[in-house]
Order: sequence, then C-alpha cells, then structure tokens
Amino acid sequence: MPVDVLDKSSAVWWPDRQTVENANLTHFMHELGAGSFEALNQMASVDPAGFNDALIRFLDYRFQRPYDQVLDLGQGLPFANWCVGGTTNVVLNCIDRRRGTERYQQEALVWEGEDGSVSSWTFADLDRETCRLAWGLRRLGLGRGDVIGMYLPNLQQAAPAMLAVAKIGAILLPMFSGFGADAIAQRLNDGNAKALITVDGSLRRGKPVGAKSVVDEALLHCPGVQHVVVLNHLATLHSWEEGRDHWWPELVAGAPEDYTQVPTEAMPADAPFLLMFTSGTSGKPKGVVHSHCGFPVKTALDLSICMDLKPEDRFLWMSDMGWLVGPILVFGGLQVGATVVLAEGAPNYPQPDRLWRLIERHRISYLGLAPTVARLSMSLGDAAIDAIDLSSLRVIVSTGEPWTPEAWQWTFERVGKKRVPLLNYSGGTEVGGILTGTVIHPLKPCGFAGPVPGTGADIVDNEGRSVGPGVTGELVMRSPSIGLTRGLWQDRERYLDSYWSRLPDLWLHGDFASRDADGSWYVHGRSDDTLKIAGKRTGPSEIEALLMSTGLLIDAAAIGIPDPVKGTAVVCVCVPRPDIDRDQAVKRLSTAVTAGLGGAFKPAQVVLVDDLPRTRNMKMMRRVVRSAWLGEDPGDLSTLVNPEAVEVIRAALTEDAPT
Repeated sequence: MPVDVLDKSSAVWWPDRQTVENANLTHFMHELGAGSFEALNQMASVDPAGFNDALIRFLDYRFQRPYDQVLDLGQGLPFANWCVGGTTNVVLNCIDRRRGTERYQQEALVWEGEDGSVSSWTFADLDRETCRLAWGLRRLGLGRGDVIGMYLPNLQQAAPAMLAVAKIGAILLPMFSGFGADAIAQRLNDGNAKALITVDGSLRRGKPVGAKSVVDEALLHCPGVQHVVVLNHLATLHSWEEGRDHWWPELVAGAPEDYTQVPTEAMPADAPFLLMFTSGTSGKPKGVVHSHCGFPVKTALDLSICMDLKPEDRFLWMSDMGWLVGPILVFGGLQVGATVVLAEGAPNYPQPDRLWRLIERHRISYLGLAPTVARLSMSLGDAAIDAIDLSSLRVIVSTGEPWTPEAWQWTFERVGKKRVPLLNYSGGTEVGGILTGTVIHPLKPCGFAGPVPGTGADIVDNEGRSVGPGVTGELVMRSPSIGLTRGLWQDRERYLDSYWSRLPDLWLHGDFASRDADGSWYVHGRSDDTLKIAGKRTGPSEIEALLMSTGLLIDAAAIGIPDPVKGTAVVCVCVPRPDIDRDQAVKRLSTAVTAGLGGAFKPAQVVLVDDLPRTRNMKMMRRVVRSAWLGEDPGDLSTLVNPEAVEVIRAALTEDAPT
C-alpha cells in the first residue's frame, strides 16, 4: 500500500509510561523547560545559540578550553562557526573521559569475524590500542591537520584506527573497503592525504581478498602519500616499499605504557576531524567536512536524545566504515558509553539470516537497520525469523531510504514482535539526521515524529514557502545545525551551488517530504528520483510498495523514462522470488500498479532481473538502474558492491525491450 493512502490516524505502537519517563528526550525537555517536542523544536529555532549551549552542557561534552561564543554567523548560514575560542577533541569525549570511572574496565567493543571468531575490548583496552597507534603515527611525523586515509573492512582495529587519527589532531578519511584502485586514488588525491591505514587482507564472503595489493596499485598515482600503515590480519600477496610501508605492530612497538605520555591534541573546537566523500550522479565525489564539536554533538543529539541510545545498550549497525554509519557507530556509540558491536562482512553471509543471529548471540539491544536489508530478509520466511531469539531488542532505528509499508510492518511485527519501537531516521552524510522518530511518540508505519531539534526542518514549495499538511514538497533546513558540514573540501562554490543556491538561506536537502494532520512526517524519496506522470507527481517508493505488496518479489526499483505523451513513463525493474511463474508475475505486477495508482501509471515495462545495484550497506541505487535503461553515464559506481548488476540490467532491458 502506498504511503499516501495509509490510514495515518492509526498508530501501531504506543510508549508506556515508564518508557516516556525514562527517555533521554524527556529528561532533556525537562532540563530546558520544554513542555513538548514541538516546543523544544520551536525553542531551538528561535534561539539556536542558546539551544546548542544547553545541549552541550546536557551531554557533558568536554573541552580543554571552554568556548567564548557558541555560534558565529558572521559568514552567513552556510558557514556557521561553532564553539568559537574553545578547544576539544572527539577522543577526549569518547575515551579519555572514561579513565578512572567504573565504565573504563567494562566492555566497549565486541567484534565478530565472518568466520565466527569473537573478541572484545574494554574501554581500557581500546584506550591502550588507540594511544599506541597515535604514538606510532606521531613517530612518522603526522599530526594536526594532516589527512590520513583509512581503507579497512569491519575489523576490530578499525575503531582504534579512527580514534588514533582524531587523537593526534589529524583528519580521518574513511573509504569503502570494496573500492578499487581508481576510487582510492581519486579520494586520496582530492583529500591531499599524507598517509593511509590498511590491512594485508581479509575475508569477503568466504574468500581471502587483498587490500594492500589494491593500495599498491592506487598509490602509483598518489605521490602525496608518504606512509602506509599495514595491519597484518590475513596474509595475501602484495608488494612492499621500504620507508613508506610500515607493519602496524612494528610501528607501535615501544609505545609508552603511561597513556599520559600520549596526549590527546587540543584542537580548535570547529576544526575538521572527519572527511567523508559522497558519491554524486556526475563529476567528482563531494568531500563532506565534519568538526570536533559538530559531528559528535549532533550524533549524540540524534542517537541518544532523540532515539534513546543509553550507556547500557549493546549497539549493532552493520555498515562499512567508509559510509557515515561507520563513524556514527564508533564515535557516536562510544561517546554515549554504549557497547559497540562490530561485525565483519555482510548481513546475509555466511548464512542468509546472519544479521538476526548476531542479535541473538550478542544480545543486541539497539539495532540500526537499512530498509533494504529488511526487504531482503522477508524472503527467509516468518518461521525462520520466529525461531531466532530477538528478545534483547529494545530499539530499532532505520535509515538509508524510504520504507515500503509491507517491509516496515514485517520488521515491526516479526523482528520487534510489536513491542520494539521502529524509529525512522532520515538525513544525509552532510548533516546526520534531519527527521527522527522518538520513543515518546506513538508510531505510524513509515512515519517520523518530526524534525531533529536544531535543524529548523520544513517542507516548502518551489518558491520556499511552507506547505500545509497533506502537501508534498522539498525538505529544507531553516536553522544552522551544529552537525552540518563545514562546507565541501576545498570547494566553497560547489557547496553553495549544491545546497544553498536555489532557495536563499534554506538548506535544500534533495528529499521530498510531507506531514499529516496529526503532525507525523513522511519522506517520499529523493526529489531527483521523483516521477511526474500525466501531471501527477509521485515518489518511486509508492510504486515499489504496490509491487512488493503482491508477494512476488524480493525487491523492486521504479524509474521514470521519457515518454512523448505522458512526459514520463514508468519502468519497473524487479527481483522476483524463486519458483514463480515469471510471465504471470509480470502481468500481476503491472496490474497492481495500475490498480493502486490509476491507468496513467501503468508501467511501460516490467523487467525481472537477478539483482539490483547496491552499495555495501545494501542500499539500492535507482539512478544506476535508470542510467542502465537510458544508456547514459551513471556517474560514480565505485560504491557498488555488485557492479555486475548494471550489465545484467542492461542486457535484460535490451532483451525485453518492446518492439
């Protein structure tokens, strides 16, 4: 059923009194004197400096030197400067503050390898490993402001690698562990990286895969990279350049046991510590810049205050360290004081139900989930999920793309057993969350409780005017968010042109959204994915929801193609369940779309394929599907985990093209 025709007056989950009273959000609202979530958002919009000052104090986010001014808008909204005059470091708040406390000797990080091996570190262990690597990096002459790349899969050592770079005042550049040499070289060169941390090899779907060998090829084109730190994990063939390459254990040998001799660098509060390159539909990837006082404070607001992550939680969110979810998991989880659970590999290997088995084995209480993972898991069958003990779950959060109602309901009922809140969370690499669910609001399928306070989120028309309930428009931010990127790396004009140029003083996020009369918000997909057919505008998720409701599919992508009569026509590219009658399925799928949305939306074509192009965190890439159909340049494909799906789609579309 499409989101737009849901009975939005009906919630499916209500918080009990104890949940509301114990919620971090409730405590925060009481602290600020806000009588409701709406009042909290209003307070944040009217006085962003005062709100964020109170936020920092509530979180007890620590500074070596207190700031003199919370917010400076002297360069305008796009270039807000935060915590002026203060010094801090994200590692001070993730690790150092635990020293001398009871939490310091308790579990901070649990890791499970693809082969089933398990290990864990306390905060003290993690502090030790971070300090040792930080000491080694300083021995190489690396420090404040230097960009250091990280090309590591989800190994246990990825956490101290990220922390050590930030600890010395350098800037972390995480890269997707499935990148090829060209994608690595481009990011290292664009980021002016001086060093890189990698591994000799690791397992990927049961096979040994070399990382150092890929790095060796990439560095033939990266003259600025002076040092490579190599973790010895799984022996694979690679070359070695003396003076440039350093084994991790040898680099850290001799590090002092007294951690006070490995100080955490006191950085200007708004200095960058994280550089994330996002993929665009064309041109070079964008370098998103996050600061020591911005990203951590905003991540804690999102995870801990809005979505109730607590120190006693065991937090799993399967994603590569090269996507924003990786830093959110490590920096966000550790800052809150939760136990971070890191898993190597994919959520569906070596067993299709691996993700759910991880929850059972490690007693996960706080789960991050991409809607696509849920959609793919539905093919396992209800009995398989019901046989797994998921009773440890307390909260499920999801992001990455809009839900289909069927997949949301399945996750809520089969995974959460109708007792666990399934909180939607939407935003982007540039800002973290813009819209959020909370544990103090009733839940409607696919809905959000409202904006993350401090974003000033709104829904507007093409002229930037707010639209009322039931109207779909562009999602924007009106307020300076402390978590917003500090621009694009060495590209001021592209930053302004990409996000700020169309609607002055409004951050244009690129998503279509709406809200209902009860105040619930909904996201309908990327505005550049939106289809306008016979004068009616709709998101692809509406069409995909109708396709999935037939029970015939594992996944689906709806795209628009040029049509001389309608302007745009619909093409549905679908992954069928096994053992269905494919010819009958095509007819039923077409009928389902027509019945749900009307004759104008009858698909020009329904094509069945074995898979859709996906990123490592299983997000489906509609723009790649559309470019395959049209024979256009799909832009950057370096983030795809299955690039072969592109050629398979092209072949299938050509084979099935109408004559």
